[in-house]
Amino acid sequence: MDYNYLKENLPADLFDPVTLWSLASTVAMVVVAYGLSLLALDRSTSKSHRFLFIWHAFDALIHFCLEGSFLYHCFFSWIPLSSVSNPRALASTPYNYLGHTDRAYGAQAGGNAPMAQLWMIYAKADRRWAGVDLSVVSLELLTVFVAGPLAAYVSYGIAKKKESVNVVMLIIATMEIYGGWITFCPEWLVMNYNLNTSTFMYKWLYLVFFNTLWVFIPLYACYVAISDINNAYAVRAKVGASKKSQ
Repeated sequence: MDYNYLKENLPADLFDPVTLWSLASTVAMVVVAYGLSLLALDRSTSKSHRFLFIWHAFDALIHFCLEGSFLYHCFFSWIPLSSVSNPRALASTPYNYLGHTDRAYGAQAGGNAPMAQLWMIYAKADRRWAGVDLSVVSLELLTVFVAGPLAAYVSYGIAKKKESVNVVMLIIATMEIYGGWITFCPEWLVMNYNLNTSTFMYKWLYLVFFNTLWVFIPLYACYVAISDINNAYAVRAKVGASKKSQ
């Protein structure tokens, strides 16, 4: 099985250099998260908590590194509208964004910056990520500055066997499931106006796979956390019953 065979039988988008680099960076974060689990967790850690340690460490890295770079370009990368021959071809920047009416912000203004190029690849699937969508930016501010640190705390708490991680996992899971709804519900209401589902990569990898990860795994985190909390209530009830019987 040679390179030409793979190129003919796999999605053409997969062989874009920026796509390969972006996918490799995601895999690298998974490897880093797994490596941290080997260093931080002892052998008595359950499989479920070991998995959730890796997930939350990976989640924190994604929020800080990838989504943090998205916010950076939304606030600090811009080009004058006067320098663009057809401003309507750009992804939208809200009127008077950051007090300016003559600028286009976002990854589309990031030039050859690696992370801007990464987001421009994703923007081929969801155009909103090339510019500034106020709903997306508002969600990402919470994601990067609240969910990111909380996810890092969960990994730390699992390593230190802190029971408080169950409550924090529920908070993060609620934020991420709600955030996914707020991200995509507006698109469904306008018949996916900004979404491009014309290719395998855009539809099934970028839009479906990467986004449903942040639905199903948070649901699993809820299951584990609620089970632990219910067990704690059951233990407390047994202790209370034994005290009454004495």
